[in-house]
Amino acid sequence: MDSNLIRSYLVGLQKNIMNTISSVDGGTPFVSDAWEKAPNEPLQGNGVTQILEDGVVFERAGCGFSHVKGKQLPPSATQHRPELNGSPFEAMGVSLVFHPRNPYVPTVHMNVRMIAATPSNGQTVTWFGGGLDLTPYYGFREDAVHFHKTCRDALIPYGESLYPRFKNWCDDYFCLKHRGEQRGIGGIFFDDFCELGQEKSFDMLKSVGNSLIPAYIPLVEKRKDTPYTERQRAHQLYRRGRYVEFNLVWDRGTHFGLQSGGRTESILLSMPPLVSWSYDHKTEKNSPEDELLSKFIVIQEWL
Repeated sequence: MDSNLIRSYLVGLQKNIMNTISSVDGGTPFVSDAWEKAPNEPLQGNGVTQILEDGVVFERAGCGFSHVKGKQLPPSATQHRPELNGSPFEAMGVSLVFHPRNPYVPTVHMNVRMIAATPSNGQTVTWFGGGLDLTPYYGFREDAVHFHKTCRDALIPYGESLYPRFKNWCDDYFCLKHRGEQRGIGGIFFDDFCELGQEKSFDMLKSVGNSLIPAYIPLVEKRKDTPYTERQRAHQLYRRGRYVEFNLVWDRGTHFGLQSGGRTESILLSMPPLVSWSYDHKTEKNSPEDELLSKFIVIQEWL
């Protein structure tokens, strides 16, 4: 498949999403940081990191595009494909995390990517991966239903079985296994995917990427002006600590970027600007904060 077509879509997706985020934030400009790997580095390629910080609505909204080539796939990319271990590869994708200022607005993450590897037999293997998921700090069932419905609708044209399959995959993946706790209310996640053929699998990837704005922006608009107190803000910062734990301990995308020699500043743009930890933190029983953990960010059917 022509990698230029994939690159063109991803660059356009990044531009559309960040222009939308800037508009939602009242026209706050974002920094666009183009980068290119030096010729002597093991990983070759380029990309653009776009980030809005200290906005009215978003404390940090980062969206990165990267297109790289390397001589050897890192372990995080071959754990399900051992036959490709050590193969030269090409990878490109768009990854984003938006951290809102208001605790009633959820954090969102999305990633869409393509990886192509060429093992010793010379037959290039191409696959797609990604998804989107929502991490609320306070639970609103109607918001979770809207997010999951939009994810489902993006997948329906490609098979009725994909949403429940990718939803379960997302629930399993975005889990802090060291705490036995979900990161959020999930969404959809898939990897090593090319079962529809390259062209139709890419079409599905585009549908997933295009669903981010209709899945997330209505929730931002609905919640961004909700009054909040220092208690709600403190809860948000505490829950952001869980987000950081997942990204550093479990996230394969973070591991892939660091293991392959990627650009550290761009890889870690997903980190929130402010976060807090407290030893053996306990929430007040039957409070909204307690219900988030005990009733909301537990695996369940939203549709």
